[in-house]
Amino acid sequence: MLDIERIKKVIPHRYPFLLVDKILEIDEGKKAVGIKNVTINEPYFLGHFSGYPVMPGVLIVEALAQVGGIVMSQEDNSNHKIGLLTGIDNCRFRQQVKPGDQLLLTFEVTRVKGQIVKGKGVAMVNNEMVCETEIMFAFSSI
Repeated sequence: MLDIERIKKVIPHRYPFLLVDKILEIDEGKKAVGIKNVTINEPYFLGHFSGYPVMPGVLIVEALAQVGGIVMSQEDNSNHKIGLLTGIDNCRFRQQVKPGDQLLLTFEVTRVKGQIVKGKGVAMVNNEMVCETEIMFAFSSI
C-alpha cells in the first residue's frame, strides 16, 4: 500500500492535478488498485457544472493513467521519468461521478514495448463500473 506521500515520490503530479489518494495494492509492472476520494472542494466543480457537480470524464481517465504510471514507475523505482499519455481507446463512461463518491481505480498492464505501455483501466464507485478504457503512454526522461 502507498500513501499520498509515497505516491508523490513516485509520480510528479501535484495538486490540483494529483488524482490518486492511495494505492491499495500493487503488483509492480503488472497491476495496481488505487483510490480517489471525490470531494466538493475539487476546483473543477466550480464550473462543471454549477448547481450539478459532476467529475469530468477526462479526469477519471487521467486518474486511471496516474495509477498506470505508478505501476510502471515502481518497477524501476525511478523518479526521473514521466509517463506521457499517447492514446485512449475504447473509452466508455457508464455512470456519473459526484462529490462524496470514492473511485476505485484499477490499471492492468496488457503490453509493454520499449518505453510504450498499454493497459486497461477500470473505475468503479460502489461496485458499479463508471468508466472503462484502454490507455497507452510512453515514458520519457525529465
